[in-house]
Amino acid sequence: MPPQIRAINGAAHTRILGLGVYRPQRVVPNADIVGAIDSSDEWIQTRSGIRNRRFAGEDETVISMSVAAAEQAIRSSGIEAGDVDCVIVATSTYLYQTPAAAPQIAYQLGMRGAAGFDVSAGCAGFCHALSLASDMVRAGSAGHVLVVGVEKLSENMDPTDRSTAFIFADGAGAVIVGPSETTGIGPVVWGSDGSQYQAIRQEPSWGEFRADSSIPRPVVKMEGTAVFRWAPFTMAPVARKALEKAGVTIDDLDAFIPHQANMRITETMSRSLKIPEHVAIARDIVDSGNTSAASVPLAMETLLKDGEVGEGSLALLIAFGAGLSFAAQVVTMPGLAAN
Repeated sequence: MPPQIRAINGAAHTRILGLGVYRPQRVVPNADIVGAIDSSDEWIQTRSGIRNRRFAGEDETVISMSVAAAEQAIRSSGIEAGDVDCVIVATSTYLYQTPAAAPQIAYQLGMRGAAGFDVSAGCAGFCHALSLASDMVRAGSAGHVLVVGVEKLSENMDPTDRSTAFIFADGAGAVIVGPSETTGIGPVVWGSDGSQYQAIRQEPSWGEFRADSSIPRPVVKMEGTAVFRWAPFTMAPVARKALEKAGVTIDDLDAFIPHQANMRITETMSRSLKIPEHVAIARDIVDSGNTSAASVPLAMETLLKDGEVGEGSLALLIAFGAGLSFAAQVVTMPGLAAN
């Protein structure tokens, strides 16, 4: 009889131990956007709820923003960089197909030998990566995992495109996932609808651009009406299932933190779910714009910083985007790093 492969077990429970963010220095009000898309501040706010967003400068890269957010997350978690066994980066705007951003981020943080890889699930990337990290710690393949959601969308969109130019923005959010005495990250509910892949897409492909460099370089394109029709109504049942799998009710929640796609989507979903009045609803999009994979951790930080929720509060996270992909889970909120 051949020898049996040994199985290992990890932590019985996991939680988010710490949170950190990086917001680019440049604040871009609607007034700076409207001219190129023949629009107005009122139109943008009515359509999306956005007043301001942040655009990264040349020296604020996917790597540098991730490192800054991760340093905060490590500090607030109370662990050392060397305690991290794996780095998972959720992004769609790191412009090198290889190597991935994660190993470089790990190296710059002093995590020698840590595993590192990127995931591409659009705006749902952070929630996907968070679930992977939790499963890794519970399975014993990692003791602590750094999860980063980061985007630099300002250089990956057409500033004259009326459907996207006022929506997207830049930033990074990071968390440390580690063992816990109680469950702090609930079961994930995730999936995709590839029949609507064209709703949020890169166009043209890099192959087409390589073949004919006279055409515009690849940028993000979005069919806003299709996304608006799909997201709030498809995501409400996903949110309910995430609550059910976590064994909690909507009345148990302290916060509802959806991907900051559009204020109208957030409000429609909140009404559909009948979010109670005592539950804080993330509205970070107003001054941050849609930062795709970074939006959920950025919105978490705003709720904590503004005192709307505290460490240990119960929150429902849900994100959706290109793919069309989605993921949701219930978590307990971490603390913030001391300034």
